[in-house]
Amino acid sequence: MSSVLVTALRVAFLALLWLFILLAANVVRTDMFGRTVAAGSPELAPAKPAPKQRRRAPTRLVVTEGAAEGTEVALVDGLIIGRARDATLPIDDDYSSTHHARLIETASGGWQIEDLTSTNGTYVNEVRVIAPTTVTLKDDIRIGRTHLRLEK
Repeated sequence: MSSVLVTALRVAFLALLWLFILLAANVVRTDMFGRTVAAGSPELAPAKPAPKQRRRAPTRLVVTEGAAEGTEVALVDGLIIGRARDATLPIDDDYSSTHHARLIETASGGWQIEDLTSTNGTYVNEVRVIAPTTVTLKDDIRIGRTHLRLEK
């Protein structure tokens, strides 16, 4: 093999190695500090007034298992769960992302959970959430080692 070809292969290998390092650093940065949100993004849209609660509708989200066991938060549309300080329900769980999942109120007054492209996934009754999924009072929501439940 000629020395020119060997040198070209070495340079290509180094370029790929640096690309991998930069991508890994970007993933770590995003996980630690969250994503930047552009103006006009749906995440920054003004909150809609909540429709009237139905009789059996859940009103709070409770941590039933995990480091924050017993923590309760009132249900609001767009409730964010994750490790970030600005999350509506911050959880101290090594297996959760900074902005891990979001609870969304449906037009009928029910609730759906949406995974925000987390690394380890969001589970409802041990089934991984891949699209916004309806949750009820009976459902067990798992984010990492933290279990959550809707309550009245």
